[in-house]
Amino acid sequence: MIKKASFSTILLLTALFLMVPTPIGLAQPDYTITTAQTADLGNFLVDGQGKTLYYFTKDFSGVSNCKGQCAVLWPPFYAEKIVVPAGLDAAEFATIMREDGMKQTTFRSWPLYYFSKDMAAGDVNGQKFNGVWFVINIK
Repeated sequence: MIKKASFSTILLLTALFLMVPTPIGLAQPDYTITTAQTADLGNFLVDGQGKTLYYFTKDFSGVSNCKGQCAVLWPPFYAEKIVVPAGLDAAEFATIMREDGMKQTTFRSWPLYYFSKDMAAGDVNGQKFNGVWFVINIK
């Protein structure tokens, strides 16, 4: 005869199960950069939380020209370690030192930025801003 488990026993077993580490092969990595997609923009870069990343057409290869108040509206993106899903190549990302002494992540030598008016994951309010800010399309 099988006895019914008490509620407290079930809670205890559930808590113990949740404390068991997930095998590495099954763990989903914490991506620092991945992609999102919309019908009109296609695939574009976002950070690990889904916040859109942008580039500034007035930047040069490996040089950020967004300084002062610009960097307040367009905060530089930086990740110490780049972890990307299949379809992206971590070797295409690098780090530059900005004029203000801060580090910034680049993609194919373009410094990456957030737009301060993007409030939620998937927002693309900075797309085509002043004709010089754009999402990073991935084809």
